Amino acid sequence: MVIYGYTYAAALVAGGAVVTYLASWPWALPLYILAAFCLNFFRDPERHAPPGPVAVSPADGKVVAVVAREGGAHRLSIFLNVFNVHVNRTPIPGKVICAKYKKGNFLAANKEAASDANEQNILTVEGTVGGRRTQVVFKQIAGLIARRIICYKRVGDVLDPAERIGLIKFGSRVDVLFGPEWNIAVKPGDHVAAGSSVIARIAEPLTSEEQAL
Repeated sequence: MVIYGYTYAAALVAGGAVVTYLASWPWALPLYILAAFCLNFFRDPERHAPPGPVAVSPADGKVVAVVAREGGAHRLSIFLNVFNVHVNRTPIPGKVICAKYKKGNFLAANKEAASDANEQNILTVEGTVGGRRTQVVFKQIAGLIARRIICYKRVGDVLDPAERIGLIKFGSRVDVLFGPEWNIAVKPGDHVAAGSSVIARIAEPLTSEEQAL
């Protein structure tokens, strides 16, 4: 459980207790329901990255886009509704080499325009996967309701596989940018779990003979 869940739930339960004392429990029921919602929203289950030369999902949710980019790269977008786990994790182990916050709009997070237009936090992680040096960029993107992006990591931090990097409060979107060395393993409509669902596999490095061709 993320600490925010306990904080919000405690405040709502305290408010419900006051309303119950001054009026009666039916009037306080919405506050108790919201407290239960907060406890569910801020849950933080343990996850373990599968072995192999893979990238895991940075978020729980639904894949809403897989977009081919120039040079064989891809952008993968995941939409998180309010019932998904909102703790974000690194797609690959490695070192944070860039962290940038970008102000923006608050369009609905399931809209394609949200990838570039919305407020977002952008992390670049560099590491070795399957014997290949690679970089993966991923974005924590605010949505229509989500107005608070939290990131625990800074430039220079070294991340373990599927390590927690932050969260986005109340509905959001996460984009992952892969280079041409990655093969995408999911498609739009797939549901993924942060830290455990494989979303891409890195191609095996070329042999010395292949490099010579």
